[in-house]
Amino acid sequence: MNEWPEGWSDDDRGNRYGSGSANAQPESARVMRQVRRGPAAPPNSPGVPQQPSYVDGQGYGDYTNARNTGYDSGYNTGQVYGGGGSDGGAPGRYSDPRPAPNWRRRIKLTAISLVTVLVVTTVGTYFWADSKLQREVDLSKVIDRPEAGEGTNYLIVGSDSRAGMSAEDKKKLHTGSAEGKRTDSMMILHTGSNGDTLVSLPRDSDVEIPSFVGSDSGKTYKGTGRHVKLNAAYAEDGPELLVRTVEFNTGLRIDHYVEIGFAGFANIVDAVGGVEMDIPQDIKDTKSGADFKKGKQTLDGQQALAFVRTRYALAGSDLDRTKNQQKFLSALANQVATPGTVLNPFKLYPTMGAGLDSLIVDKDMGLYDLGSMFWAMKGVSGGDGKSMNMPISGSAGGNLVWDKAKVQQLVKELKNDEKVTVSGN
Repeated sequence: MNEWPEGWSDDDRGNRYGSGSANAQPESARVMRQVRRGPAAPPNSPGVPQQPSYVDGQGYGDYTNARNTGYDSGYNTGQVYGGGGSDGGAPGRYSDPRPAPNWRRRIKLTAISLVTVLVVTTVGTYFWADSKLQREVDLSKVIDRPEAGEGTNYLIVGSDSRAGMSAEDKKKLHTGSAEGKRTDSMMILHTGSNGDTLVSLPRDSDVEIPSFVGSDSGKTYKGTGRHVKLNAAYAEDGPELLVRTVEFNTGLRIDHYVEIGFAGFANIVDAVGGVEMDIPQDIKDTKSGADFKKGKQTLDGQQALAFVRTRYALAGSDLDRTKNQQKFLSALANQVATPGTVLNPFKLYPTMGAGLDSLIVDKDMGLYDLGSMFWAMKGVSGGDGKSMNMPISGSAGGNLVWDKAKVQQLVKELKNDEKVTVSGN
């Protein structure tokens, strides 16, 4: 019985070095059919193809046969058995193809990242803006206040404050160098569910100074029936007395106070790149620095300040000036709210910074209240509200006298948040 491996015979037992050789030395290495390096792979191992037989010289150079059988020695490409091929699973290749990208997961992660960035930016902007508000006016010092009505009433004041201005700035903006502060413009903005109303209070309005408590001294000053121009109340004891005087003479409760000075106003206009205005007539006023030709034009900060301060070159003097102020503030609000400003951080942040740095507000004013005021101003310019002067019946001693009947009707409609039917001058 032959116990030798298949292909070996008993005749080969004594001839370890080749058939018919009497030499004890091995034959030439050419008869060594196969050289195996490293440990042998077990049969049918995963990733290792069935090896072709090299017995009797078979299997060498049969490249065509190798291609047909799916076998690739790897000698030409340097591949290693079981490695990831570059053909992504082509027939005859032993590779581990890269999985297809999970686009749904990628889109989800991208959306989450964008929302996170938006939330962080919004929150950061809110706290940055809130920290810039100068909450200096304490309305709790105002005594004997009227009952609150429907809607919200803002007293918006443009002062001639020159705080922070250099001598060159004062000359450029034609502000002069007077000490202290006075008011060049005063407006009541009512916001409610029946449309917004902007009412200008001429600075020369004849008003009575009532009893009040000094904002700094805390001392009570009894009213004597003294009549002055409205802007004198501000000059005498600041915003608190101005609010007290407006409430006493109108019966309308003021919920929030907002004030802006000369420099801040000009900076806001420059930050938005100017404001387009349609000027109805040629205007030249050496005191304000105004020098305009009739027609549409874009005003920069210096020109805008001159425009809203001009009164001596206007036929209606202070009444015409208040109308120009309303037009300009509405146009400014509309310009700030354009996509070119809101969606452009290089415009939005400078505009917000210029405005917030120069605003003085009451202690209860929040960014939401300020935003509501801003959008109401924009609405008035877009025709969703009404703008008017306080109704005037005549003048006395150079002061403009309010029409008491119309004022009472106007205040009643504002308190009840009704549509305003009263007309002003």
